[in-house]
Amino acid sequence: KMAGSSTPWIGSAYLFLQSTCKTIVLPSLYESSQKKPSVFKALKLALADSTGSVNGVDMLKVHCSHPHLIVQLKFCKQENCRRFLQSYREGTLQESLQNHLQLSLAMTTVPLEMELKAGNEHLDNMLKDEDRCLECIYREKPDRLRDEEISELEECLKSLIVHQSINNNMAVKGCASLNSPSLPCPSQGSSLSPQVTFIFQGQHFANRTLTPDDHQKFAKLVSKKWKQVGRSLQKNCRALRDPVIDNLALEYDREGLYEQAYQLLLRFIQSEGKKATIARLIAALEENGLISLAEELLGLHSNEDCS
Repeated sequence: KMAGSSTPWIGSAYLFLQSTCKTIVLPSLYESSQKKPSVFKALKLALADSTGSVNGVDMLKVHCSHPHLIVQLKFCKQENCRRFLQSYREGTLQESLQNHLQLSLAMTTVPLEMELKAGNEHLDNMLKDEDRCLECIYREKPDRLRDEEISELEECLKSLIVHQSINNNMAVKGCASLNSPSLPCPSQGSSLSPQVTFIFQGQHFANRTLTPDDHQKFAKLVSKKWKQVGRSLQKNCRALRDPVIDNLALEYDREGLYEQAYQLLLRFIQSEGKKATIARLIAALEENGLISLAEELLGLHSNEDCS
């Protein structure tokens, strides 16, 4: 067996990442003090997705070796390593990391190529033989402790405690936004408004102000439920009281559902300004069972190629 019953299972591997989009250079993004927390956050969340646990795999160091970003991984449990290998083999790790990078960096798409190595072994050549991959990873004991920089980024990410608050709006305590220029973590947590991240279907997403693209997609896809969404938004938006929603229905009856929904969200955006965020709209959509529309707005249905 690879490990005796008395000793913990420990192995190490290197994950090589490269963007296939010429305008996106991952090492340069990671070397930027402004973008580093965003890239780290995406890595951490994608690795957590792959093992089903925030502590399923440990990042020891992130190396910048143009054009690759190389992440040194440490596994402390064989079952976590198996889950990671399965996620890597099936492409779900790649998809998850692409989505998290896209959201953290506020980009339309971040296409990736991945390679996995343990010592001199290229594990991509033997992915179908999971036990052999596990043996290679187990043979490679970690040659370092966690890098200080990684520990600092971990602490910064941990201090982003997301709280569910009234009307499904999210307030975040702790670090500054991980998708804005990086700021030192305050010693005392302070509420940031509007919140910097929110949770949808168990995943963290970067919060942002609604865009014209969001506006059009909403109007096109919400259909007859635009009134219900409006009533969910009205709980903390004075500009959408009941008479307003009813008047919109009458005023734009001839133009149809698209224009009614468009005018509703226009009132919301005009009255709330920067506080008209994607988190508030997603919460209203969830409340009314419009999950596929929420996924569309968050780019979870997008297979858009990098241009």
